[in-house]
Amino acid sequence: MNGLPARRLLLVHAHPDDESINNGVTMAKYAAEGVHVALVTCTLGEEGEVIPPDLAHLTADREDALGAHRIGELAEAMKELGVADHRFLGGPGRFRDSGMMGAEQNHRPGAFWSADVDEAAGYLVEVIRELRPQVLVTYDPNGGYGHPDHIQAHRVATRAAELAAEPAYRRDLGAPHVIEKLYWNRVPRTVVEEGFARLHEAGSEVPFPEPATPDDVPGVVADERITAEIGGDEAAEQAFVAAKTAAMRAHATQIAVDGPFFALSNDLAQPLFTHEYYELAVGTPGVPAGERERDLFAGVRA
Repeated sequence: MNGLPARRLLLVHAHPDDESINNGVTMAKYAAEGVHVALVTCTLGEEGEVIPPDLAHLTADREDALGAHRIGELAEAMKELGVADHRFLGGPGRFRDSGMMGAEQNHRPGAFWSADVDEAAGYLVEVIRELRPQVLVTYDPNGGYGHPDHIQAHRVATRAAELAAEPAYRRDLGAPHVIEKLYWNRVPRTVVEEGFARLHEAGSEVPFPEPATPDDVPGVVADERITAEIGGDEAAEQAFVAAKTAAMRAHATQIAVDGPFFALSNDLAQPLFTHEYYELAVGTPGVPAGERERDLFAGVRA
């Protein structure tokens, strides 16, 4: 219908770098398999802190040029993952980074957090009806860790999936389309605990001042909540993890990566996860109850 590959995956994220941390392996894997992988990022991440001292002038309280810089970082990250289709919701700068929960930036004009959900969802409906993805990945209702833009991205993605399927809604945006499976980004608690155990065992080999804690990892849930796990065989997994690591490095203002560990602007070490995990929120599992899917398209109609 739209000239695209038979399998189509859409990911919705709040800021540049969220996609590489949460879904870098997944995006690299599916791009390598010929799936049409599309990313919609809702803001430019203008309110982020900056790690490299020589780029500190970009911050919102100085030149306010970080958003434009992060557009370039995202483009480089997508090259590393093999993803050609990456867009900003409503176009670059349509919605501004809202800052952390409770900050005055939450309610400034244009902030994503204060946007009307249905209005913002309309921009995503247009993308959904154009690309017609079978699978959509976004955050859980708490946005993984309570950031207002992550929560809003969840709301907008969920609402857009509903509106895109509604025949009476905005026929000018294309024919209705039903997304078969909607996943939330998750991390099983045992994987987080094992990752931090490795971090502590590495001790002085970890090039960051202090470790983070498992509570700093977004989307952590009990293992039984996990319905899908994405990785690869040994050789493929190495390639996908390498691509994820390179993509994270491309977001140099936000992430410092060293071997199997990374840190955000707080300089607290976290493990870099080589497998990525999901909870199926809408749709029918493609495997028997109690088993984990190893393919987000499991059970999707041809």
